[in-house]
Amino acid sequence: MNVNVSLVLTTVPDLATAQELAQEALSLRLAACVTQLGSVQSSYHWQGKIESAEEIQLLFKTSVVRTLELEQFIQAQHPYDTPEILSWQVTASASYGQWVNTETQRPIHV
Repeated sequence: MNVNVSLVLTTVPDLATAQELAQEALSLRLAACVTQLGSVQSSYHWQGKIESAEEIQLLFKTSVVRTLELEQFIQAQHPYDTPEILSWQVTASASYGQWVNTETQRPIHV
């Protein structure tokens, strides 16, 4: 049986920011895995002009229930005024989906 998980994509200005954002999201268990997709060239409208910048693209894999919290985390920690935050649900294999869900659960303190 397949399991739904969420993918969240963002771009950041440099490698240091990418590594910091990924490590903190993982430490907080907001994501089970963060894949650095590498350097991309982005062109976009910004403040009345067409801009172009080299950026690092990150793809976060998280559980459906942690998606909103991850998006809010990225928004709060991101250096851009208007960061790209795209998310969508996908169907994962049962074992991978279960792993994502397990890794994004909050630890229970008794």
